[in-house]
Amino acid sequence: MKYDCSIIQDLLPLYKDGICSDSSRKMIEEHIAECHTCKKMLDDLNDIDIDEMIIKEKENVIESQSRFFKRKSAIAGSVIAAIFALPILICLIADLATGNGFGWFFIVFAAMLIPSSLFVVPFMVPKYKMFATMTSFTASIILLLAVCRIYNGGNWFIVAASSVLFGLTVIFSPFIACRRPIKNYLKSFKGLAVMAADTFTFYLMIICIGITIKSAGYFSLAFSISVPLILLVWGVFLIIRYLPFNGLVKVGAVISLISLFVYFGTNLMIQLSLKSSSAEIYVSQTPNMIVMIFGLIIGVILTVIGLLVGTKRGEKNEKIK
Repeated sequence: MKYDCSIIQDLLPLYKDGICSDSSRKMIEEHIAECHTCKKMLDDLNDIDIDEMIIKEKENVIESQSRFFKRKSAIAGSVIAAIFALPILICLIADLATGNGFGWFFIVFAAMLIPSSLFVVPFMVPKYKMFATMTSFTASIILLLAVCRIYNGGNWFIVAASSVLFGLTVIFSPFIACRRPIKNYLKSFKGLAVMAADTFTFYLMIICIGITIKSAGYFSLAFSISVPLILLVWGVFLIIRYLPFNGLVKVGAVISLISLFVYFGTNLMIQLSLKSSSAEIYVSQTPNMIVMIFGLIIGVILTVIGLLVGTKRGEKNEKIK
């Protein structure tokens, strides 16, 4: 034979996939016309059944391991759930024995759902574990507040529940937005969705507080103070997230925005607050004006430096190209 079998056998996969050179293909075809061993090896490579068997075997192994870990997770979750169920059972027996009804039983039951949402849910839920854990944790805390309200009375529930919801939204929403299934829907709007969720739950809390305290001037005072601050936070977010310049320009823009808010924003808040309270109080804005001017100078300097640095980098990249 003209060619060595080991060389031909090394080239057979490339020949099978059609990615070898013309000279290599010609060499292989001349060789396999004479060599039955290499011809059989090529036939084996072209045998689709073998590839399907390998793929099926791999899928079976993966599925078997998946079932194994699911069983282990289910067992671990069941054991932890049983441990958390002990205090609930003890409380139920104590309530029945003392004739106190089911008040403490339901409170303890709702309380044990909180650690269960953190330890049991991740083991029992097959997918979207973080989303399920965070949502169940939030729901269990609000449920506990509701049960306490039912058995202890008071008009504090909506204030407590809305405050808890706002706090947990601030903490959890960035993580939930970056995890499936939510991230599949938000795509490139995760930051906007998080800011919108935080703003919504914040004003839900403000409204719930107003409904509870029933003060005549509460809403006008609360919104006159909160709206400018929320607009400032949104402005900073939009600059950092969407301004198409380098970091120095963004820092300069943020400092300039905050400086303008120190004077104009606080002045607007003071005027709206005084109108809502019908009080006549003179507040000097001179210190705020000094802070605004000083901040604007720093902001403009940083912005100009950032623009110059960006221009030089752009010119350098053009020279490299």
